Amino acid sequence: MRQDKEKYIIIIAGPTAVGKTALSFALAAKYNAEIFSADSRQVYKEMSIGTAKPTESELAQVKHHFINNRSIHDGYSVGEYHNEITKALATYFDTHDIAILTGGTGMYIHAVRAGLNSYPTVSEEIVTDLEETLRIGGIEMLQHELKESDPEYYAKVDIHNPARLVRALSVIHETGETFTSFQQQEKRGLPYTMIPILLTRGREELYERINDRVHIMMQNGLLAEAIELYSYRDLKSLQTVGYNELMRHISGALDIVAAVELIQRHSRRYAKRQMTWFRKYGEWHNFHPDDKKAIESLVDQSIAKPNAQD
Repeated sequence: MRQDKEKYIIIIAGPTAVGKTALSFALAAKYNAEIFSADSRQVYKEMSIGTAKPTESELAQVKHHFINNRSIHDGYSVGEYHNEITKALATYFDTHDIAILTGGTGMYIHAVRAGLNSYPTVSEEIVTDLEETLRIGGIEMLQHELKESDPEYYAKVDIHNPARLVRALSVIHETGETFTSFQQQEKRGLPYTMIPILLTRGREELYERINDRVHIMMQNGLLAEAIELYSYRDLKSLQTVGYNELMRHISGALDIVAAVELIQRHSRRYAKRQMTWFRKYGEWHNFHPDDKKAIESLVDQSIAKPNAQD
């Protein structure tokens, strides 16, 4: 439905531990806005400490969307997120003018900003056959087939990622068309004015915050949380930094000191990958999280009525 009044999404993106939550709360208070999470792990209600969710008291201060709305047993995809947030924002903007979208999952934010490619439904039989090929023949067989059938996609995909190879080949088998042809279809983001803000810190500053956060998570009971989830360790939703390392500790493969050090190391690497993603996809206004006044000034200049929140 066409909106007569301009609607705005303030996007607060950045790597883990950079300071997205604190800024989002401040902006939510200033602009009378609600927060929409763009975090692929905070959707799971069983995972709290290891995903750095806002606390219960924080969640009570500002209404949040897409936190604690899935079980680890259900799984969740960027396609589902895109469909659900499209509907949620349409309803929200019936009564609000400004929303805040924040998180570190680049694909979720990109889906809101630029939309998603439309891919055909693939039969389970095709996927099962490709997974069997992977099991028996190894990833090299999938690499070779993709190189022959879609060299353009082969040249840019991570060819060491079996899930992406299976996905591309399953579409090719289902349709007889290249995966690239579906990627080249026109995409459209949501029909709202985006104010994209990317939070950055110096490398040493960020890494120190990451290391400190891991220690705080451990003090807050991350190991106990992992023990509770240990029986479900093979679920895709639990294949993430913090839980992976502690599952290895619980199984006896790592002592606790080594596990914590690995969480810190892997978190730092993850932060680096996040920044690479954000810089590659979309243009951003870059700020240090402490530059709150400058950020608010940018937002005020970007929205049609800077005093609408008064």
